[in-house]
Amino acid sequence: MESLKPPDHFHLLAAIGWLELGNWREAKEELENITPDLRARPDVLEVRYEICAKAEQWDLAAETAHALCRILPLAPQYWIWRAYATRRMTGGGIAAAREILIKARSLFPTDSVIAYNLACYACQLGDKEEAWKWLKTAFGLGDPKGVKLMALADKDLEPLWKEIGEV
Repeated sequence: MESLKPPDHFHLLAAIGWLELGNWREAKEELENITPDLRARPDVLEVRYEICAKAEQWDLAAETAHALCRILPLAPQYWIWRAYATRRMTGGGIAAAREILIKARSLFPTDSVIAYNLACYACQLGDKEEAWKWLKTAFGLGDPKGVKLMALADKDLEPLWKEIGEV
């Protein structure tokens, strides 16, 4: 995809800068300065998602991530973002987020983050056996030490902390 041209490119860079400074409001204003026809580009939508997430505007974040999944369906991060936002959006929830990642798992069977998040969702839904299965999968696909440390700090997996600590 061809890069944005000035001044749109500068507005996108400014939005990214504002996000790095922790100011999603200014970042949002910068995105509003991008030519409307160019706002549906993946690079612009990625920044929009980050703004929505920082602002905890989960309905719009889910919609944005869904658009990214349609545009670039072979990018696992967009599916993860979509599930994350769906979990938090109005009318969403863990079960709905889980369904998104079950589909993503079939597209990306070697992605450890998808397996890890499926473990989190299963654990939160009360299925410790399924959670443990997904967590073992994440250990096998990713860096086992890193996954373990992350899991031991993740409140979603708290019901499994004792078992995780013994691995």
